[in-house]
Amino acid sequence: MNTHVTKPKLLIATSNPGKMREYAGLLRDAPFQLVSLADLGITHEVDETGDTFAENAQLKASEYGSIAGMLTLADDSGLEVDALGGEPGVLSARYGEKSPLASLYQRGEDSASLSQPKSDQDRVDLLLKNLEGVPWERRTARFRCVLALWFPPSRDEPHKDRCSPLAPEDAKSPPFVKGGWGDSATVRLTLLVGYVAGMIQYQPIGEDGFGYDPVFLLPSYGLTMAQLPLEDKNRISHRANAAGKAVKVLNQAFSGQPPAFTS
Repeated sequence: MNTHVTKPKLLIATSNPGKMREYAGLLRDAPFQLVSLADLGITHEVDETGDTFAENAQLKASEYGSIAGMLTLADDSGLEVDALGGEPGVLSARYGEKSPLASLYQRGEDSASLSQPKSDQDRVDLLLKNLEGVPWERRTARFRCVLALWFPPSRDEPHKDRCSPLAPEDAKSPPFVKGGWGDSATVRLTLLVGYVAGMIQYQPIGEDGFGYDPVFLLPSYGLTMAQLPLEDKNRISHRANAAGKAVKVLNQAFSGQPPAFTS
């Protein structure tokens, strides 16, 4: 007698093998088989035109979910620096690429001397340049991650995609607000937020991170993200924080219960 049970599939909206490996660990307690865009042969790229992490995560989850017709998880994340009004924010991976930062112009620097950032190091250099003169106590920051889980429409409405209105990224409003779990009018999207707080160093320290990790200090560890052992980083990171909440929602969905909202 064959007792093998096939797990339902969960699409992770990425083609990056490294990110898939990370999610395989973060979602190991969720009863789903993870598949990537590459596994499904999806080459379409979603334009991330949102003004917030939540908007971009929703765009990717709903668009890729509609293409694949299956439960889909997408994320958007980045660095928020309080002294810069939340910058780089949603532009973390493209910081300064559209135009040189206005603050540099305000300091009277020649725009011809400002090159467009092309690498992680360029973006870190630009961040530190923009924080020149900011005292230590004002260099507070956080890495934020928003996960969006898109649930496919019920079988009686295969082409109807109903998503919840975008809530503030830290709001505690329910993701399923119309109808009941499994009802054809059920809202299809859940947003989950994770973050880790820290300070921005005056200079990069550490070799093991990427992006802004070398300048992001974790005061409780006395280390930057780029110095932190991988095991600790994967346990406390903004993505791990959000993924832990996603596991609870996925387990509830697997059991047929209405997923309890987690912010």
